[in-house]
Amino acid sequence: MTRRIIDISMPLENDVISDPQPYSPKITYFDHHQSYEQMAPFFPGLKKEDLPDGEAWAVEMVQLITHNGTHLDAPYHFASTMNKGERAITIDEVPLDWCMQPGVKLDFRHFDDGYVVTADDVAAELERIGHEIRPLDIVMVNTRAGSAYGQDDYVDAGCGMGYDATMYLLERGVRLTGTDAWSWDAPFSYTAERYAESRDASIIWEGHKAGRDIGYCHLEKLHNLEALPGDGFTVCCFPVKIRGASAGWTRAVAVFDG
Repeated sequence: MTRRIIDISMPLENDVISDPQPYSPKITYFDHHQSYEQMAPFFPGLKKEDLPDGEAWAVEMVQLITHNGTHLDAPYHFASTMNKGERAITIDEVPLDWCMQPGVKLDFRHFDDGYVVTADDVAAELERIGHEIRPLDIVMVNTRAGSAYGQDDYVDAGCGMGYDATMYLLERGVRLTGTDAWSWDAPFSYTAERYAESRDASIIWEGHKAGRDIGYCHLEKLHNLEALPGDGFTVCCFPVKIRGASAGWTRAVAVFDG
């Protein structure tokens, strides 16, 4: 059997707009020479020239929020409750069985930035790729945002999943979804325009808020979804275990066996 793995995660890096300011990651790099001062106190009397090539270790200091980079959101991120009144689970409580399941990719790159995907859009795309949703399928949406990564407009790029579109998946047993955009919902800049006109607060974060009715997780800031077919692969996206947290970073991958 030949196994092929496709990386669908973005890197954590400085100087690339992947989050609104001031939420961007900050990484300080210490090379093998800069770190001598860190190593020396462990070994009294150690001189830099005593080390092979005068080198200590390489290490990085990273300042992050749990939603930097490719990450998995827990139901607790969306609201304090899920399943119409239960306490929302945090990232350390997410069932690991949700995080390694058959994957499905919905291609929504043709939708305009800010478009709110409907249940009919989801049904039409599933029909196009010939896939019937099964419980625990991991459903990811490929938006225009994937091509905007590394550009100034990334945060405002891509369509978003509306409440009805999200519930269409959850009602069929999906418990983990994903997007290559900054958010599962439409970019805030577009939602803000719609809210200014309607004053209807129900449109704010409507896809996320579906978790109040049926608890679920989603991946945000996926990458390289263009390399995936509609189905026929497994997604593996175990989150870092952070006690009581709303999200955890993950190295999400798509695995093909055959």
